[in-house]
Amino acid sequence: MNMTREALEYLVGLGFNEDVLVETEKGLFSKVRLERIELPKVQTLTVSTLTSLVDYCKSNIDVLPNKMLIQVVSPREVKLLSPLDIDNNRQEYIRAVANLPNNIYYDRFIDTEQFNIMLQSSFVDNEDKKLLLKFTGLIQDETIKTVGDDGVTQSATIKTGIAKVGEAKVPNPVLLAPYRTFPEIKQPESKFIFRMKTGPLAALYQADGGAWENEAMMLIKEFLQDELEDVKERFEIIS
Repeated sequence: MNMTREALEYLVGLGFNEDVLVETEKGLFSKVRLERIELPKVQTLTVSTLTSLVDYCKSNIDVLPNKMLIQVVSPREVKLLSPLDIDNNRQEYIRAVANLPNNIYYDRFIDTEQFNIMLQSSFVDNEDKKLLLKFTGLIQDETIKTVGDDGVTQSATIKTGIAKVGEAKVPNPVLLAPYRTFPEIKQPESKFIFRMKTGPLAALYQADGGAWENEAMMLIKEFLQDELEDVKERFEIIS
C-alpha cells in the first residue's frame, strides 16, 4: 500500500484531482475513464506520375523524416511511407497512381473495328501490333474457319487485292505492349493469344502468367533509384 500511496501523492503533485483517484487493496483506480489522444494523420497527396513523386521527395516541402520508405505496390501504384511510429503504424505522405487507358479489353470478343481502335490508341507500336492491324483490316465478314483448330492455329478469309480473297492463318501468339504502367518507364511486352470468330470478332488473352507485372515493378524501382540518386540515403525503395 505504501507504493500505492506514493503513486497517489505523485499523481496529485502532477495536478491530478485526488477526488477522481481511489486507493483500494487491489491498487490505485481512476473514477474517470482515460483515453489516449491520437495524433492527426497526414492527408495523403495523390498524383498520377512518378515524376511528381520524385519532385515531392526532393523538395522536402513538408520536412519529411530523415529515412523514408518508397513501396512499389503494383505497376500502377507507388507509395511514400514514414517509418513505423510508436503504434507500429506508418504515415502515407504521397501516392502515385497511373492514369491508364480504359478501353483495353482482355478475354472477351469485340468487333474488329473496336479492336483496331483499341490497338492504335492503347498499345505501343511494334511489329506484332502492325501485323494485327493489317490482318484485322483485311478480314472478310465470313465464317472464321476452325477446321483443324488445335487451340492455337485458325484460318480466316481475307482480302488480298481488288476483288480477290485468300485464306490466311491467324497470327498467334503475339507479343504486345499495352499501356498499363507509368508513362516514364518502358511498357513491358508480353505474349497474348489472339483469337477470332464469326462476326468478325477478335479477342486477346493474356498468356505470360503476369510476368509483365514483375518486370514493370522492377523498372519503376530502377527509375526511382536513378532519379533519387542524389538523396538515396534518405529513401529505401522496395517492390
